[in-house]
Amino acid sequence: MSINRVNISGNLTRDPELRVTGAGTSILSFGVAVNDRRRNPQSGEWEDYPNFVDCVVFGARAEPLSRFLSKGSKVAVEGKLRYSSWETKDGQKRSKLEVVVDEVEFLSSRSQQGGAPAFQQDAPSYVAPAAAPQPNYAAPVQTPPSAEVYDEDIPF
Repeated sequence: MSINRVNISGNLTRDPELRVTGAGTSILSFGVAVNDRRRNPQSGEWEDYPNFVDCVVFGARAEPLSRFLSKGSKVAVEGKLRYSSWETKDGQKRSKLEVVVDEVEFLSSRSQQGGAPAFQQDAPSYVAPAAAPQPNYAAPVQTPPSAEVYDEDIPF
């Protein structure tokens, strides 16, 4: 069994790049800098060593998400790793590991990103929009059963 899940948090290294394929699929690409903390063997001081992680968002979430992200934004990203390899026109082999993003949580408001307009953040994470629920005015409001009902149903 293998598990392919990634959770990182850091700052965007550049403004996100939004593009659309010929088939109409939106693709949002951005980079996140994540620090690794190590002790310097000569000085004995702790130092931050940056790691730069490429991230990509596909589909309907890409375009709306691009409006809220900018260079310097602090985010938490959850997704899965994807390995890609290719050969350049001059015959060199290239490869990279990137995060295919499932969820993004905004950890800083736009006012903290320097120069961007103020932004009130009520919902800190972005999840793909669901179909709007259709109101059902005929359905009665139900109250949950009392606690005694649940106690008898628990098998342990």
